[in-house]
This record gives sequence, C-alpha cells and structure tokens, in this order.
Amino acid sequence: MEAKWLLCFTMAALMAVANGQESVKPLVKIVKGKKLCDKGWECKGWSQFCCNQTISDYFQTYQFENLFAKRNTPVAHAVGFWDYHSFITAAAQYQPHGFGTTGGKLQSMKELAAFLGHVGSKTSCGYGVATGGPLAWGLCYNKEMSPSKLYCDDYYKYTYPCTPGVSYHGRGALPIYWNYNYGETGDALKVDLLNHPEYIENNATLAFQAAIWRWMTPVKKHQPSAHDVFVGNWKPTKNDTLAKRVLGFGATMNVLYGDQVCGQGDVDAMNNIISHYLYYLDLMGVGREEAGHHEVLTCEEQKPFTVPPSSASSSSS
Repeated sequence: MEAKWLLCFTMAALMAVANGQESVKPLVKIVKGKKLCDKGWECKGWSQFCCNQTISDYFQTYQFENLFAKRNTPVAHAVGFWDYHSFITAAAQYQPHGFGTTGGKLQSMKELAAFLGHVGSKTSCGYGVATGGPLAWGLCYNKEMSPSKLYCDDYYKYTYPCTPGVSYHGRGALPIYWNYNYGETGDALKVDLLNHPEYIENNATLAFQAAIWRWMTPVKKHQPSAHDVFVGNWKPTKNDTLAKRVLGFGATMNVLYGDQVCGQGDVDAMNNIISHYLYYLDLMGVGREEAGHHEVLTCEEQKPFTVPPSSASSSSS
C-alpha cells in the first residue's frame, strides 16, 4: 500500500513539473521522533531541511521567464542555454547553507533578486533602446564574445598554471576571468576548469553553480561573502564603519567587484547592477521599496574590501 502511494505521489509530482508547476510538496516520514522530508529533484534524500521552504516554493518557472524575458530571442548570444531547471538544480546544493533560504520568505526572495540582479547585469546585452527595455536582456550571454587576450597570469604558474592554448576569458552567470579564478572555482566544485574552462559555457547548471559558489564564498579569508553581507551574517567592525561599509546590497557589489564599482561615487557600473536588482524585486512581487535606503543600496562611498589585480575584469561581453 505504501509503495503504491509513493508511486502515485511521484507520478503527480512529475506531472506537476511537466506542467511548469515546479514546487513539489514533500514526502514526509517520522524517524525517531524527527520529521524528515524528501522533495525529489530540488531536495533529494530524507532530511529535516527538506521539510523547510525551498526556492521553488516562492520562485517558479514563470517568474524566471519574466526576469529573463529576452534571453532566447534570435539576437541573443546564448539561445537555449539558460533555463529554470538548471538554476534550481544548481541552487539545491547551496540552499542547506542558506542560499535563498535564510530568514523568512521576504528575505529569501530579496536575496534571490539580489543574486540574479548581479547575474542579469553581468550577462545582459540590453543597451539603449533595446526592445522590452535594457533590463529585460539578462542571461543574453554565457561567454565573452570577442576576447582580446587569453587572460593568463604567470604569477600563478605554480598554483594554477595556464594550459597551453587555453583561453581564460569570461564565462558563466557571474563571468569568471583568469586562470587563477578558474583554478580556484574548479577546486571548489571538483571540476577541472583549469584545463577545461569551456565546461562553464557548455553546462548551464555548472555555470550557475560557479556563480552561487562565488556568492556564498568570501573572496579572501577574514572577509565576508556576498551572501553574508546581504542576509546579515556579517558584523561590521569599527574599521568597516569608518570605511562606510554597511550591511545590504551595496556591500555585495563591494565584495564581488571591489574598486571596480565601489568608492567612486555615482557611477554607471554600479547603477546598472542596482537597476537590475530593483527591477527584479518589482517583477518578483516584492517591490523596490524593500531594497532599503540609499546608503544600504549603493556602495558609492564605501571603501573597497579588496583591490583586485589591475588586470582583473568583470566585463561580460
């Protein structure tokens, strides 16, 4: 009887996914007085965590399509590459660590809008009078289209030596540049990206995994991650306060890009990222009024956490 019930539930869940209803009600069992759940594709295996709200409960296929409405138009450069299922599959690894699951529903939705705001701004080909507006073109790219160099830094030849003939130009949802970044990311994901950086542009789930890993992981020791500064896991020191670094979206830009966008006043590079975040908050039904006041939203007066190597780049096209 139990096996029959499980089969019926599984078939119903598969039909729901096929119909675009990605949220799945968990299977539940009690083991030694503890409630354990399994949600299938997004939260596999019996665990207490799977009983909690997961990203697909508040962010579904139609919302992903709304945020990235122009990514599969004929003039886009990664048609058919990026999709909702790849994103959720990648996010599933990091949800138990708090990605999109920290705090209540509102905070979780805000973090998702923040992360995807960065992704959208870095992969957009929407400029000027683009159809649908410049903010509708996120996930237009999955790689740098005309790299001007191989992005090989010999300083790291003993730790992350460049593979002869391989180009380490920008690839991914938060584009990765340079051999040392491919090497570090590959180590973390247990994928040989140093010898095969092209894996990022060939696998959307891996591309999202690399981006979420970067969001969740401090760039340097003794620094917070973008996730930490956004959800409130980070406590600013006196030096941080003097440097005008505060919790919020502005600090995520500081963590990820340092002096490329922060501490330079009201610059376009910063405002473009902010605009995507606000736009996504609106589309997700949260509303941009939840983004916080100017000091929290921007990093125009923040001193950078890190000054990246002069050769670093965050361009995505």
